[in-house]
Amino acid sequence: MPKKIVRKLSKYFYVALKPVYKVYERWLWLQIADGPIPRHVAVIPDGNRRWAKELGKPITYGHDVGYAKLKELLTWLWELGVKVVTIYAMSYENCIYRSEDERKHLFNLINHALEDLMKSDTIHEKRVRIRVFGRLDMVPADLIKSVRDVEDLTKDYGDRCINVALCYGGRQEIVDAVQKLINDVVSGTVRAEEVNENLFSKYLYTSHLDNPLDEPDLVMRTSGELRLSNFLLWQIAYSELYFCDVFWPEFRKIDLWRAVRSYQKRERRFGK
Repeated sequence: MPKKIVRKLSKYFYVALKPVYKVYERWLWLQIADGPIPRHVAVIPDGNRRWAKELGKPITYGHDVGYAKLKELLTWLWELGVKVVTIYAMSYENCIYRSEDERKHLFNLINHALEDLMKSDTIHEKRVRIRVFGRLDMVPADLIKSVRDVEDLTKDYGDRCINVALCYGGRQEIVDAVQKLINDVVSGTVRAEEVNENLFSKYLYTSHLDNPLDEPDLVMRTSGELRLSNFLLWQIAYSELYFCDVFWPEFRKIDLWRAVRSYQKRERRFGK
């Protein structure tokens, strides 16, 4: 059965059987409540555009609803006890190939999101540090200012962390890291024999995650696509991957809990 039809049927049954879903939600929670909760969850919130198109709405509407869903997700993750969240806001390819109008809308939306974070009581109550990384030379000046402002405002926090990958590409990150490392080797700052995984990690955009425990435990992608799309290629070497069929704007708390349940059922050996 085509995925589009499956999604429509799933949405119909969810509405029709909403009281039953409350019972299911409680049952699902009992399954995960006492299990290990991932410390770091990374999210590829995919499907905003296709969701909007299916509704006959503008693509920008999909991104707006997707942002509202992201705020919901953060609340659910904090409730679970997750400490670090990484969000794939815009890929390097998005920043090159999307239309100028869509890029402008996304940049404005991210700017608005950062301004919301700066005004959020939750960020200060939970002492959430905000970091934004990627090819920021591709980002408009007003958004860069918001990035610097929110990073400066939360620089002394460390109980939790939100990472925003903006104009980000995993391959580009590794290339940039190699270039910086080569420059340091040539200048004599670093000796070639000193280069190892730990040292190389310090040259990545995510060098602020200097604790290996801060690399993603769980990576979730919505919309049914089974690929990583150039996301955190170095950092997720041992992450657990979870793919969800629903488009991002339709992502529910039970979808998150199913991802956590799947995570809890896996044995993480890290190659041992």
